[in-house]
Amino acid sequence: MALLTVWTAHHALVVSDWDSETTGRLSFVWLGMFVLFAIQVALYHLDRPTRISARTQERLSRLHVSILMPVYNEDPGYLKLGLESFLQQSRRPDSVHVVDDGSTTTEYAEVRDWWLQAAWQAGVHTTWQRVPNGGKRHAQAHGVEASPDADVYITVDSDSYLDPRAVEEILKPFSKRRVQSVAGIVIATNNHGPARPVYTPPPGHGSRKVVRQARRKHRKAVLYWRSSQLLARTTDLWFVTSQMVDRSGQSTVGAVMVNSGPLAAYRAGVVRDNLGSYLNETFMGRGVAFSDDSMLTLYAQERGLTVQQSTAIVFTAMPERWNHFGRMYLRWMRGSTIRSIWRMRYLSMARPAFWLHTMRWTQMVLTQMITIWLLVVEPVAYDNMPPLSMLWIPFLLGWAQGLRYLGIIRTDERIRSRFLTWLMMPLAIIMAWTWFRWLRWYGIFTCAKTGWGTRQNGAEVSLAGGAPSAQLPQPTPAAPPAAVYATSDPWDENSVTQAQQYWPPVASAP
Repeated sequence: MALLTVWTAHHALVVSDWDSETTGRLSFVWLGMFVLFAIQVALYHLDRPTRISARTQERLSRLHVSILMPVYNEDPGYLKLGLESFLQQSRRPDSVHVVDDGSTTTEYAEVRDWWLQAAWQAGVHTTWQRVPNGGKRHAQAHGVEASPDADVYITVDSDSYLDPRAVEEILKPFSKRRVQSVAGIVIATNNHGPARPVYTPPPGHGSRKVVRQARRKHRKAVLYWRSSQLLARTTDLWFVTSQMVDRSGQSTVGAVMVNSGPLAAYRAGVVRDNLGSYLNETFMGRGVAFSDDSMLTLYAQERGLTVQQSTAIVFTAMPERWNHFGRMYLRWMRGSTIRSIWRMRYLSMARPAFWLHTMRWTQMVLTQMITIWLLVVEPVAYDNMPPLSMLWIPFLLGWAQGLRYLGIIRTDERIRSRFLTWLMMPLAIIMAWTWFRWLRWYGIFTCAKTGWGTRQNGAEVSLAGGAPSAQLPQPTPAAPPAAVYATSDPWDENSVTQAQQYWPPVASAP
């Protein structure tokens, strides 16, 4: 990065003479892009996770921390994995509120019974509600209603698996009064894609034709597996690097734009005071069902600082099919467009987030203009082919910024495997130039389509097995006290919800 900065600075000094031999038609644009890039590099290198004293840690330990987990058509294996991680925290949450948002594939009876017993034995207050389908925001609202005494809400997705110190780490920035929300770092649980398919020979003594068909089917499955593995590696590289570069730069000035759904924390007032607006957001006369994390982040930006804690890490299930990822990314881009309009409308110009948001859009527009100019205008109008530097400079920059990806060490992966993923940065950049760019602009022009787009027919990523760890307390014949199982909507003033609750005895608290 230092070498590239020196080279770019030298180039800027050369063209600053502004004579006919060194000045091109895009010199001013190149200089502006360099300044924006230099600011971004400086900001994300200045980002540091919050460290606190033992006295401050003791003060944070008195906060009531409540985890909100909406569930809709989730794979039971991933759901069990996430719930298990709550009990393995170095700083356990005070309460966990699971809301099944009217899943159509299962009622999670086995997972529910196991979790309620395990949480009861671990001394964690929990509720489990099953409510009519109303969307993720309404499911979170049910959890908020069930935890009126919370000081901090931690929002997670139903496929989130928290690192053992995630809760402890994500609370540390709240030692500063101005901090209103904290984003965690999201990495892929399935960063190598699905398991390799195993060839199963035909039963008995099948004919040659049957054997050939079985082998052909296996070869197709292997090709699909390699494609899924390629997608998993490149998206994990792209997603982690963007958090460690773009979002780390925003965090330096307290202006994180979007918290991630798998792990984010908010002061309770940010959520409670804006719940009516959160549940009833509309755009062009239509209710908005997605972009919930960025909406909560916007509420937090209006009150104070929004930061990222790079030591608070969560694993999550990323798409393993190209069409699944495309639908997810398109939803993100549509939500990003709506949220950009809201930031311009509601954020004060005194907030760093407003100016970072403006700089981001300026950078994106300039990038599109330069690309079109070099690929279309220069060859047609001036008979100049695009410079060869377009083929290698972006890759060098990508590899340099991608070094941040290697800064996160996983105990389930060798460093050489992560290095191999880092080498795939050119592929991630090509995807960003082509597929991602097309989805971005398509999402901008179709932002009025506010549907969710995924998981309507069940979980699209599954975890093999999914049995709870033997280290956790397992259900016993002596069940806890019985309770009423909720099926009503508490946001209907004519109904009353009684959630399934287990309050552990004080003596059994850890």
